[in-house]
Amino acid sequence: MSIGNTMSSSGMTVRSPSKASHQQQGRDFEDVELGSSNSNSTAAGGRRMLKAKDSNIVELTPLVVNNADGSKSANGSLSPSGSGDAGSSSAMKSVIASAMYSGCSVGMVLVNKSLASSYNHLIQGDLNILLVVFQAIAAVICVEFSKKMGWVDYPAFNVRTAQLWAPVNLLFCGMLFTGMASLEHNSVPMVTVFKNITNIMTTIGDCILYGASVEWLVMAAFGIMLAGAVMAAQNDAEVTQTGLFWMLANCLCTSGYVLYLKFATKSVKLSKFGMVFYNNVLCTLFLFPVSLMNGEFSTFLGTKALHTVDYAVKNAFAGFVGFFLNFASLNCVAQTGPTTYAMIGSLNKIPIAIMGYLIFDNAISEETWTFISISLLGGILYTIAKLRSGRKKSATFLRRLQQNASPDSIQNHGGKAR
Repeated sequence: MSIGNTMSSSGMTVRSPSKASHQQQGRDFEDVELGSSNSNSTAAGGRRMLKAKDSNIVELTPLVVNNADGSKSANGSLSPSGSGDAGSSSAMKSVIASAMYSGCSVGMVLVNKSLASSYNHLIQGDLNILLVVFQAIAAVICVEFSKKMGWVDYPAFNVRTAQLWAPVNLLFCGMLFTGMASLEHNSVPMVTVFKNITNIMTTIGDCILYGASVEWLVMAAFGIMLAGAVMAAQNDAEVTQTGLFWMLANCLCTSGYVLYLKFATKSVKLSKFGMVFYNNVLCTLFLFPVSLMNGEFSTFLGTKALHTVDYAVKNAFAGFVGFFLNFASLNCVAQTGPTTYAMIGSLNKIPIAIMGYLIFDNAISEETWTFISISLLGGILYTIAKLRSGRKKSATFLRRLQQNASPDSIQNHGGKAR
């Protein structure tokens, strides 16, 4: 679960740069993690910079560009004679970018698990809604500080924009709250496995609402993910009906958020960090009154054991990492490309499951671990399938561009014009 992200574990939507002709083809909503690639960048032969749709966002340029002679050099910094140093520097920066993205993803889940379950013995009930509010406030502080420093840019708060964005934000709030509740009632490995079901729900919704098509390899991956998750839940003695309810609710909210976001962004134009700003401001406005009415805020004030540096640092860290994950993900795509980024997103689930098991001392049998592994492998297969699908769509799009740009096509258009 991530305060700053569009999606939590199942995927983070990042728009790739698009030209006017690209938008006319109806492909103005790209999901890098699911393997969509920009046809324009493919045609150019080199990896292009990735930026959010809003032109005010800081652009991330590629580390390496292709020269006319086919050699590679650092972007605007080194000549071909320094290609050895450029290659070494590029590899090191790619590793650092990948490690930053992976570390943020893993750290976000583990810290939220600690906040959701490690302090509940000190209180009656839970503070899940208030925790979301604390992290949303931290994310707003981070994004506003970044704007003041000139690292990102987005319009100032506008009431009309907030009203249009409110339906999206309700699903966003539901996604964060149910994510925290699912971590409270389930082990980290089980939550990680069930995150894969979000991909299934999102794809089904995409087919029904937007007419998307599904390839056979994606269907096979869905079968593996679902079978592994169901068998793991049946063999895990710690899984309860309450835990299953919150996990499925989180899958529904996350999927609904992604699907509705695809529709909402057609009428409300916000950059990626504009979305972060409005999501977290509205989240605070919606959920803080709820925390007052259900007694969570008064419980927090009355529980001195929670007024510690440890508790405050964890909340601040979760909010900061949720926001910084936006930078880390954009940087990872720019430095390594969408394929590496997508695979890191899938492989992240493995250390999250293992570290969650070791840190929080969950009792998981060897049989359950087998089913968890099967479901995780299904998630990796799903990523590979979506990457293949994205390449095929890009190749088809390129062929259409080449056909439209052929001399015969130009002559035909010219004849019609005359």
